Amino acid sequence: MRNPSPQEWKSEDWSQGKILDYKAFNFVDGEGVRCSLYVSGCLFHCKGCYNRASWSFGAGIPYTQELEEQILEDLAQTYVQGLTLLGGEPFLNTGTLLPLVQKIRQKLPTKDIWSWTGYTWEELMMETADKRELLEQLDILVDGRYDATKRDLSLQFRGSSNQRIIDVPKSLQANQAILWGKLKH
Repeated sequence: MRNPSPQEWKSEDWSQGKILDYKAFNFVDGEGVRCSLYVSGCLFHCKGCYNRASWSFGAGIPYTQELEEQILEDLAQTYVQGLTLLGGEPFLNTGTLLPLVQKIRQKLPTKDIWSWTGYTWEELMMETADKRELLEQLDILVDGRYDATKRDLSLQFRGSSNQRIIDVPKSLQANQAILWGKLKH
């Protein structure tokens, strides 16, 4: 597992604008019916990662305008609660994700946006402006590197006990990580 210094890994240095997968209308990547976008590329390389195929920034297919239009169309369905950003590492793909989440906030303001990241909340507070901007667009952040020694499959929406489900708006207001109010354990 790798641990970056603040602002060491920059999206513009790594991202190739590719995604591994897009899954519409699923129930596993957060609360409610969701659309999930899996971006390519991760530098954390957590031991036991369930999605090692996502580590390569060159894997997958290019993110296109057609895909973005499909995501927006799918999210517009009344039964869809929101979008989930996974990977790979979403915060190393801000060039792709920021324009998308900004359009969602403009066109579909009632939809929520979740993201998983290997960064901790505290690390993101010391990160680059683009990462902070993406964070500010989120509702829920599942933070922290997967730690196989703390694996717990009974946890809600995460694989190891060091990871947290964070309410982003409340955390930004409090200037500290505030756990999601619907957290079961």
